[in-house]
Order: sequence, then C-alpha cells, then structure tokens
Amino acid sequence: MIDYKLKSKLDRAFALADEAGESMPEIRERTGMTLREILKADLLKLCGFLFESDGSTVREEVAYLKDYLGVDMDVSQFLRFRYDKCMDKSFINTVPQCLMYFAKYDLTAMKGGAVVRSTAKEVVETLNDFGAGFVAVNGESVTEIGNLSNYYLMMNKFLKEYGLYYTQKGATTFASGRKEAAGTAKSTAESSVGAAGSGSSAKGTEKSAEEDEKTLDDYMEELDSLVGLKSVKQDLTNLINLVKVRQLRKDRGMRQPDITLHLVFSGNPGTGKTTVARLLAKIYKSLGVVSQGQLIEVDRSKLVAGFVGQTAAQTAEVVESAKGGILFIDEAYTLIKKGDEKDFGQEAVDTLLKLMEDNRDDLIVIVAGYTDKMEEFVNSNPGLKSRFNKYIFFNDYTGDELFAIFKSMCKKQEYEPDEEASEYIHAYLTRRARAGEENFANGREVRNYIERCIERQASRIVDIKDISDEELRTLRLADVTEETDKGVGKASADGGADASANDPGSRTGEDTSDEA
Repeated sequence: MIDYKLKSKLDRAFALADEAGESMPEIRERTGMTLREILKADLLKLCGFLFESDGSTVREEVAYLKDYLGVDMDVSQFLRFRYDKCMDKSFINTVPQCLMYFAKYDLTAMKGGAVVRSTAKEVVETLNDFGAGFVAVNGESVTEIGNLSNYYLMMNKFLKEYGLYYTQKGATTFASGRKEAAGTAKSTAESSVGAAGSGSSAKGTEKSAEEDEKTLDDYMEELDSLVGLKSVKQDLTNLINLVKVRQLRKDRGMRQPDITLHLVFSGNPGTGKTTVARLLAKIYKSLGVVSQGQLIEVDRSKLVAGFVGQTAAQTAEVVESAKGGILFIDEAYTLIKKGDEKDFGQEAVDTLLKLMEDNRDDLIVIVAGYTDKMEEFVNSNPGLKSRFNKYIFFNDYTGDELFAIFKSMCKKQEYEPDEEASEYIHAYLTRRARAGEENFANGREVRNYIERCIERQASRIVDIKDISDEELRTLRLADVTEETDKGVGKASADGGADASANDPGSRTGEDTSDEA
C-alpha cells in the first residue's frame, strides 16, 4: 500500500533538488550527478544503513524502494549495495552529500545574516520520514529506530552549525520560513559547506491559537532547543520515531506489537522533567497518540484523601481530567509508605492502575522523582512494573548549562550581565554545580539566583536620576555577587577561574522553564 503523504513529500524534495540544482551547475561538474540523483542515492543509502536482517525475505524492503524511488533491485543486489555503500562505521556521523548542497543553496539566499528559505530543513524531515517508512515495512527493530534517530539528530546538528535549523510554517514557497539570525557568518559557512560537498497544578495547560497552529516539527525544534538534556532528547526522539513507525504499520493494516508509552522520569529536582512532560503532551497530540494534549500535573496531595473511601474517588476525578493527554505525577514514590497500614496511598495506586487499563487508548501517565526512590516505587508493585518499564534519566546540569539557562532567563526578562558580572556568574554556577550538594535544585537554583540579582540591582539603581535604558537592563558585579563571596578575592570566590573552563562545551537554548 502506497503512503501518498510520504510520496508527496518525496516528490516535493525532488522538485527542490531540481530547482536548487539549476542554480548550482558545479554539482554535476564535480560529481557527475544531478542533485536529484544525489538525493535519490542518499535515500537509498539510508535504507541500506537502517536495514537489519530479521529472518524475513527482504522482498518487502526491496518493494518499498521500487514503490517510492523507482529503484528496481532484486534481493541480492540490495544486499550487495548495502555491503558496499552503507556498512562503514562512520556512516551515522557523516552528513549526506545532498544535504551539503541543499545547505549551500539556502546559505546563498541569506539576507542581512538571516535565513530566507529552508530547503535543507525540509530535506532532513523527508529523509527521516522515508527512513521511518522503511523501518515500518517489517517491524520496529529497536536498533533500526535508534540508528534512524541518531542519524536525524546528526543532520539537525549540522543545520544548527550553519544557522539553518528552524521550522517552516506551512510554507508553499522557499522563502516562507521564519527569518532567524544565522549562527555562522555566510562566507565562512559557504566555504565550509562547499569543501564538504564532496511548577505543579491540577489544571491542564491552556491552549492558545498559536499552539493550535504548531506542527510536530515545531515541537521537535522546541525540544531540541532546551539546554543540555542530550540523553533525554535521544530517548524521546527514539520514542517518537517508534510511534511514527507504529502509526505507519497501523495505517497499512500491519501487525503492531503491544508496547507501553507510560514513562518514568528520574533525576534530581530542577532538571527539566516537568518542562519536557509538557512538551511531550503536545508532541503526542500532534502524533495522534492522545486526543487533546493537555498535561495534568499532580502530586500525592491531589490523589490521596484523608478518609476511607475518598481516595479512589479523588484519584478517579484527576484521571478523568487527564484523559486525552498526560497525567504527570511528581514525587510518585510518596504514594507508597512502607509499614503504614492506615495510609491511603496504595488505594490511589490501585485505582490508578485500573483506570490506566480502562483508558489505555487515550491516556499516558508519567511518574517522576529521585532515581533511587522511583526504582523502589516501580518495583513495589507488579502492576506498576509491567506498565512503567521505560525510564528516562535527567542528568544534573553542568556549570556551562546553568550559565546558558541564566542567560536565557535574563533575555526573557530584558536583563543583560556585563562582562565582569558574566565571568562571576559562570564561575559561581560552575562551583555550585560541582559541589554536588544534596539540596541543589539545578534550574530552580538559577531562577532563585537571578531573582536575588534583580533585587540587588534594584536597590543599587533606585536612587539614580534620569537613568538610562541600558543601566536598567545591565546587571553588574555588585548585583550578581552572593553574600558568601563578598570580601573574598575573585580567585578564591570562583574556585579558580581556570577550573570553570574545563566543563563540557557551552550550550545555548531556551530556559527549561517551570522545572528550572
């Protein structure tokens, strides 16, 4: 059965290749191929890379290539092609040749340092969807989906390096993408590409008109823009590709093995668990996993009542409000209190498990909390263990990541630390991150810190007459220095300037918001 949505997407990508190729005759001179032919070859190579022998005849995979690419191979020819072209270990880290040229094409159209067309981004999405369709042919191999996700993330990383990573808004022309500042100067990027061308509430999240217009690509971009969370993004990309593959198999009337989409989010406070859960609810809605896409955030107090018979009703009411979306239970381990026979937490768990089964087609539950305590919670009940078998771990932020969060919060509130203040902030947050204090709250710590900085700045400037806008925005060293560091030499206060430079490379992105 032909997926005409995918076929249309491929036709669009080939049309882009024809148009871009016309403006770059050097492609044929250099490679002996048109950009259309290079794109087709890269799509074929991706399938060869993704293919994993599962005991089937491979005829379905070969038929898929003929249906969508017009490639007429027999089984032995496909396997030989895979062995010759797709088995190099570096494949997963190598940007496809066609993407190099599409990127160069987009970069030549930049105006005033801003991107005005998005062919490269569109081609990345086409490659990923085509790969998902190929994986769907004979089942959802974990290895195949993981490789596809890694390949997709690698391509997006390439786009970010050249300022080409952004989402189109239902574009019908090349110039329809949002204009965003490019991360790299046009001349540098073009030469490089050319060379390579060879908080908790029981209320659901209210939807705005703007949110209704957002696409899956928008939400994936939002996920990818969050500071840090590398392993989380990888796990969620795998999960999202799995959902895509399952949907393709469903649409084609193919068998779908049972899986659970309920999740355990484990990690310390302030590491972005709530923020990611909110975003995942919107992603699941756009994928059709849930019908509404709201997130209901609760803790023990919203589920457990103080009298016999009330807890089941209270839990049922919360679950009802979450139907069509995600129920996010923070500090879920507090529902189980060992040795307390009078506690009604177990009643909440029993009710929840029954309602999860009754509403399995339109309800996702995420339980969250400290890693060790969440493992103990899930293992305390066979019903929990069978439903919550997918863990996503949220690492603590590094000093560089905390500094990126600080800068993002400042930008949103129209503040900007000067150079001296920035040096102190980075060193201070790095020192706090490395201290490993039990009560350190990661992103929330940054939020509290910036509030103290703003208070100190207000006290410093309140009596200044005819104050400038710049002074109102600027945070200076006196504003950001904590009480414990006042009167201490700089080297001692920041733990040594050189030490802070050894953290992993600085990342930028959006504030991880309410969890922060």
